[in-house]
Amino acid sequence: MTGPVRVAVVGGGISGLAAAHRLRALLGPDARITVLERRDRVGGVLHTVDLAGKPFDVGAEAFLARRPEVPALLAELGLPPAVHPTAASATVCAGGRTAPLPGGTLLGVPTSAARLDALLSGSGLAGVAAEPGIPLDWEPGSDAALGGLLRARFGDEIADRLADPLLGGVYAGRVDALGLRATIPALAAALDAGAPSLTAAADRATTPTGSAPGGPVFGAVPGGYRTLLDALAAAARADVRLGVTVRELVALDGGWRLVLGSTTEPEALDVDAVVLAVPAPAAAKLLAGVAPAAARAAGEIELASSVVVALAFRDADAATLPPTSGTLVAADEPLHVKGVTHSGTKWAHLAGDGVVRLRASLGRFGEAPALQVDDDELVARVRADLATLTGVTAAPVAVHVQRWGGGLPQYGVGHLDRVAAIEDGLPAGLAVAGAALHGVGVPACVATARAAAGRVAAGLTPPR
Repeated sequence: MTGPVRVAVVGGGISGLAAAHRLRALLGPDARITVLERRDRVGGVLHTVDLAGKPFDVGAEAFLARRPEVPALLAELGLPPAVHPTAASATVCAGGRTAPLPGGTLLGVPTSAARLDALLSGSGLAGVAAEPGIPLDWEPGSDAALGGLLRARFGDEIADRLADPLLGGVYAGRVDALGLRATIPALAAALDAGAPSLTAAADRATTPTGSAPGGPVFGAVPGGYRTLLDALAAAARADVRLGVTVRELVALDGGWRLVLGSTTEPEALDVDAVVLAVPAPAAAKLLAGVAPAAARAAGEIELASSVVVALAFRDADAATLPPTSGTLVAADEPLHVKGVTHSGTKWAHLAGDGVVRLRASLGRFGEAPALQVDDDELVARVRADLATLTGVTAAPVAVHVQRWGGGLPQYGVGHLDRVAAIEDGLPAGLAVAGAALHGVGVPACVATARAAAGRVAAGLTPPR
C-alpha cells in the first residue's frame, strides 16, 4: 500500500463518530478518514436542543452506566464524568390506574421477589404465583417471542401491563414481536442452563455475583449528548461531510469505491476500507452488490418510528406534577403517549432554575400512521395526556417536537442469527456498526463501532 491509508465511515451518528475516533487511534495521524452523513448534522438519533435555557436531549436520554464504554470514552476525551438519576421512582399506568413500577423484575419478567399487588388483578397475581409449578419445555439455544412466552407462562397481564410498557420504552416495539434471546439475553442464558421456570430463570439472571458491577444503573452526559458528539468529531480529526448521500458501494481491486451524490452528478470516493454505520435498510441497500447474504439479513431487520415531545413549564404551573421520575403507559390505555419523563425530577442537573422540563414519547412499532399529523396536533395530544396523568394543564413556555422516522431497529425472533449472517458475510475491508446489531443503547453502539474499526484497521498497513 502506498500513500496514506484512506477509510470512509458512512453515517455520522454515535456509531460512525466512535468508529472514526477509534480508527484515528489505530491508524495514526496520517490516515485519511472521511465521515459521510446524509443529514445536515452529526449525531443520528442523538440530538441535544436548547429547552428553556438548558441543553436537553430529545433522542436517547440516558445510557446504561454499568457498561464501561461511555464512562471510558468520556474519560478518554477529557470530558466531565457522567451524571446519574436522583432517587425518584417511576410509575406505570396500566389496567386503568397508575401504580409504582414494581421492583424485583427483569425487564418486566417477575422474579420470586417481585411485588405486583398494585399492578395486577387477583387472577393476574394467581398466574404469576402458579408459574414456577408449570412444566417448562425449553430447547437450549432456541428463541421465542417474549410476549408469547410471558402470556403462556404468566397470563396476559404481565405482558400487557409491565413487560410491554418497559420494552416499548427501549425499542419502541411490542413485546409480542420482540425476540427473547436478543432483548433479554441473561434470561435466555438462564433457560439454556436449565432453569425450570421463567421465574427461576429471572432469579438466576438477577442474582448478584462477586464480579457484578455496582453503582448507578443509568447515566447521562453533562451538557447533553452533543458534548460527546462534538468531542468525538474533534478527536477523530476526520473530514466530516454533511448532506451527502452514499448511493452505491463497489468493490475494487484492493479497495472500495463509494458513489456519492445525485444520479445526474455522481461523485466517486475511492478508499481502502469502509465502515457502514447506518440503519439496517440503508446497510442492506449498500451491501446488496458486494455481500448479498449480509444484505438479505440486514433487510430482514424492521424499524419503528417514534416522536419525542419536550415541554418546559414554569414551576408554579406544574405544581400538581407527582414527585416521581415519570410514568410508563400500557398500550391499551386510552392515551397517546407511551411514556412521560419528569426530567427535572429524574435529573438534578435539569432542575433548580424555576423551570420544570418534561419529555413525552409517542409511537410503537406499527403505529407510524398515528404520528403522521402536524406538530401542533402532537403537542395537543401530549398536553391532554399530561393533564390526565399529572393534572398539569397550563401552557408550556417552551416546546420542541423531535420526530424519529425509522429510528429504532426491532429485535425480533432470530435477531442474533441475522446479525451473525451480516457480520460473517462481509468481505475484508468492510465492517458494520450500529444499533441494529448487538443492542440499541449508546454503549452497545460504541462497542460495535470500536469492533468495526478494529476489523478494518487490522487489514490495513499504516504508512511508515
